[in-house]
Amino acid sequence: MLRLRPFKPSDAEKIVTWCQDEKTFLLWGGALFGQYPIPAETMINKYLAENGGCEEPDNFYPVCAADEEGIAGHLILRYLHGNHDIIRLGWVILDPSRRGQGYGKEMIYLAMKYAFLILNARKVSIGVFDNNPAAYHCYLSCGFHKAGPDGEKDRDEVILGEPCRVVELEITKGEWLSQIVGK
Repeated sequence: MLRLRPFKPSDAEKIVTWCQDEKTFLLWGGALFGQYPIPAETMINKYLAENGGCEEPDNFYPVCAADEEGIAGHLILRYLHGNHDIIRLGWVILDPSRRGQGYGKEMIYLAMKYAFLILNARKVSIGVFDNNPAAYHCYLSCGFHKAGPDGEKDRDEVILGEPCRVVELEITKGEWLSQIVGK
């Protein structure tokens, strides 16, 4: 059983190893950290000294999903465009040895629970590359759906010369609560 806890600088050493190749690094969003591979110090600096690149001082919440074996995954939560009604999930990554076992889905559920019940968001959003089918499927199975007309817009990018699309997904608090009640 996973639990969310705040990111600690000592976590960075492990998290950066989960980007086992440049494509994984770029799909994770690593380009915002610099060139592949990144040392743990780069991640620590981005989070602690640069507030994850967020301008607002109380807008960046890096967390890890952990169990008795240690950290299984990592992601960040942040307010979107300074709007405290919308939480954006990002930099989602899972320990490669734990993929395909439900850990990603459990981590996303925990992040949504935190966003809706602790941060009191009315909507959670996430962007996913269309050429990352495992992540795309995970988010859809958690209840996310294509963003509506008032949500973030899909955009085209290029990863290692391969065109891809960032698909914007979202879930509202009401939709999430309906899922929980339905279980």
